Amino acid sequence: MRKLPIPLLLVVILLLGALLPQRANADRLQLIRDAEIESIIRTYATPLFQAAGLSPQGIRLYLVQDRTLNAFVAGGLNMFINTGLLMGAEHPGQVIGVIAHETGHISGGHLATRGSALEQTRGALIATYLLGLGAALATGEPGVGVAVISGGQDIALRGLLQYTRTQESSADQAAVTLLQATGQSPKGLQEFMETLKGQEVLLTDNQDPYLRTHPLTQERIDFLEQAVRESPYADTPPSEELVVMHNRMRAKLIGFLLPLGQVLRTYPESDVSLPARYARAIAYYRVPDIEKALAEIDELLAESPGDPYFHELRGQMLLEHGRVAEALPEYQLAANALPGAPQIRQALAKAQIQMDDRDLDRAALDNLAETLRQEPNNPSAWRLAAVAHGRLGDQGMTALALAEGAMARGRFAEARDRADHAIGLLDENSASWLRAQDLKNEAERRAKKDQ
Repeated sequence: MRKLPIPLLLVVILLLGALLPQRANADRLQLIRDAEIESIIRTYATPLFQAAGLSPQGIRLYLVQDRTLNAFVAGGLNMFINTGLLMGAEHPGQVIGVIAHETGHISGGHLATRGSALEQTRGALIATYLLGLGAALATGEPGVGVAVISGGQDIALRGLLQYTRTQESSADQAAVTLLQATGQSPKGLQEFMETLKGQEVLLTDNQDPYLRTHPLTQERIDFLEQAVRESPYADTPPSEELVVMHNRMRAKLIGFLLPLGQVLRTYPESDVSLPARYARAIAYYRVPDIEKALAEIDELLAESPGDPYFHELRGQMLLEHGRVAEALPEYQLAANALPGAPQIRQALAKAQIQMDDRDLDRAALDNLAETLRQEPNNPSAWRLAAVAHGRLGDQGMTALALAEGAMARGRFAEARDRADHAIGLLDENSASWLRAQDLKNEAERRAKKDQ
């Protein structure tokens, strides 16, 4: 995991290197990206999406760096989950319950029923989110990083995400049905709502945003309590596999987002559990104390030599300390274990390019091709591809990659000019030449629309 340096398909305009803020700024939505955490959330969510008749691949999941308890859906099939919810959840069932509730909003068509309010904010808010997420993929590298949308959007967002009490009750009912269909207990959702109930006496500014946008009533609490009493799965705990995932995810977030002192209070040196050592390895790396960090991660790898995320983290530690030759095999091991993980493939490509070797440049392009197949609006991957093509002397493909990157960043005039340059360098009627033509036409259309 690592901090994202500069702009990521769906939210960022600006990247911050700041740690987790004491309270989220009202005018910024901060995203993080991490291959392991995104995979865990996807594991939680996929059975629920399938039970709701939704395509899991069609719903995009985003992690918001914010210490408050919140989750929401926006702009269609986009679900956002706060790190505060993930770190504060005592067990995976609580997170799964919230995801089930948000899935209920999607399957219930509650976004579509917001009518004129949604239409009025679509250009100013949702479009920013969706374009920004393209920027949020800009680095596409594994590890916690921050992507920010600026613009004083809190009031608009709060209004857009405000559900009616009827919609909330409907989403609760859908959540219970989905949990029942997947053999899971509704107790986690009930526990989450009970936590929020204790905040009702607080002033609005001190309440978690979930409570402000998801009206909580006694009827909802009563319904969930009854659902727990009647559920045949009420006392069914989350599987051990999910518990392990949750503990790793929580430790990883704490290690990356909290100060070292707070990490060590949560996971003291006397705690030799895997999550504790994982969190400390990350926290030491961030200080940075590379020797302590490597000692912790090497101990974990000695016990689990095939763990791709441990290799990924070790590669990141070494790469960021200039030890590229040592980092390369770590990323390669991670990519071999998870060949379909775009962030890991991109990190491997970055290390390969830094070796300044033509054979490795060609290998980097193969890895970037997989990244871009899954994340075609990833400007950072296009930038790396441009570097590799340039080193190999392919000026046409270099120009095309730069045009793709500019397009992904929303720089339409630049994309048009670079695509036009690529057209003059590429073989006429080749696939790349045709792509450059299409890119130029689309960039021209969007550039005129922005004028």
